[in-house]
Amino acid sequence: MGKITKTNAARLLDRAGIAYELVPYHVDEEHLDAVHVAEQLGEDVRQVFKTLVLRGDRTGLFVCVVPGDKEVNLKSAAKISGNKNAELIHVKELLPTTGYIRGGCSPIGMKRSYATFIDRSCMDHPFIYISAGMRGLQLRLSPVDLVQFCGAETADLV
Repeated sequence: MGKITKTNAARLLDRAGIAYELVPYHVDEEHLDAVHVAEQLGEDVRQVFKTLVLRGDRTGLFVCVVPGDKEVNLKSAAKISGNKNAELIHVKELLPTTGYIRGGCSPIGMKRSYATFIDRSCMDHPFIYISAGMRGLQLRLSPVDLVQFCGAETADLV
C-alpha cells in the first residue's frame, strides 16, 4: 500500500485532538458501496457508515450518515432536518457541493458546513468507520467523537 496520505478530514481531527486511525482498503471501481468496503476491511457492515448529501425543500442541503447496508429513510430524514420532503442530490452535484467524489465523501471537511445527522445505531459500537475523504481510505473513530466534532444530531434515519 505504501505511505498513507493524510486527508483534509484527518488533519482536521488532528487539529481538534481527536483520536482516529486511517485504514486503507482496495478500491474496486465497480463496487464503491459501503458493503464492499466492509468486506475489504473485514468488519461488520453495520459499523461502516456512508455519508449521503440530501436536499430538503425548506432547509436546502444537509448530510446523513447511515450504516453501509441500509438506505436512508427520506421521510425520516426530511422530518428530522425540518423539511417536508428530501431527496439525495445527484452524484454530479457531489464534488462541486462537498469537494468529495462518490465513494470518498466524508462528513468531515466538506467545502461548507451542513447540518449533519448520524443514524442512532452508531452509538451501539465502540468505533465506526467513515470515509477519510478519498476512495481507498477510511477513518476509524469513536462515534461519540464524530457526533461532537461534526456538531451532529443522532436520529433514526433508516
